[in-house]
Amino acid sequence: MKSWFLVLIFVSLLLLGWQPGISQPIPAFAPLPFSAHAHNDYQHENPLWDALHYGFSSIEADVHLVDGEFLVAHDREDCSPERTLKSLYLDPLRQLVQRHGGSVYENGAGVILLVDVKSSAEISWKALLQLLWSYEDIISHGNSETRKTGLVRVVVSGKRDFRSMSRCKQPIADYDGRLADIEEHPNKSIITLISADWTEEFKWQGESTLQDEETSKLKNIVRLTHGQNRRVRFWGTDVPDSTKQQAIWRVLQEMEVDFISTDKLTDLHTHLKVNSRNRPKIKKTH
Repeated sequence: MKSWFLVLIFVSLLLLGWQPGISQPIPAFAPLPFSAHAHNDYQHENPLWDALHYGFSSIEADVHLVDGEFLVAHDREDCSPERTLKSLYLDPLRQLVQRHGGSVYENGAGVILLVDVKSSAEISWKALLQLLWSYEDIISHGNSETRKTGLVRVVVSGKRDFRSMSRCKQPIADYDGRLADIEEHPNKSIITLISADWTEEFKWQGESTLQDEETSKLKNIVRLTHGQNRRVRFWGTDVPDSTKQQAIWRVLQEMEVDFISTDKLTDLHTHLKVNSRNRPKIKKTH
């Protein structure tokens, strides 16, 4: 009787998406119809898995280089030796790519892993470069013509060593640019993403409608970024009021901002699924 009960539990877990060797259920949803960025993903109950479960195509992890290991946390004092970039992100992503025959999502889509470096830029980049090459089987690398789709695309944010990253003959990570890079580095292929703080660029927080001046500014940012074959995202777009939040997300969609960044995974997932009809489609991330 006991053995039959154990078999029943095992079969139930398989039906729910569990597989031996993978510590969390396999993502249940396909990628969202618009690209969504899981901000501070490591602070969620199930880092990585919650974001994938809700169809996010970009996932952020803050890291500190401590004794040769990248530990995941916003502040140095919150680092724990068991919460590593490898164990929370790279190893599980490798398992998913292997399971799905060469892609993170079962339907062939990949994800962006945005690594926000909190420690010394130069020292961290040297260590991160070595780490990433040990996962070259799952990380999309090389130039635009040789890069494989469906894999993990790493973007380095936070403290970045632009000079060293630009000199890499065989790129394995992209550089997270800022608005100034639109004019200062218009032709640097390593800068594939432009990120900015919404609260520093715009006063509007979802009340009433976006004013004409700020509408023009946002349109111009998107136009210039897309004209350079780059994508754009804003952090700091989460607000407490749900009505205002919906308004902000609608504007970001309508203005064709490439990634909507949030800590509210379930809310944004619902919003994008409901508002996917008759909306401009965002460019694919891979």
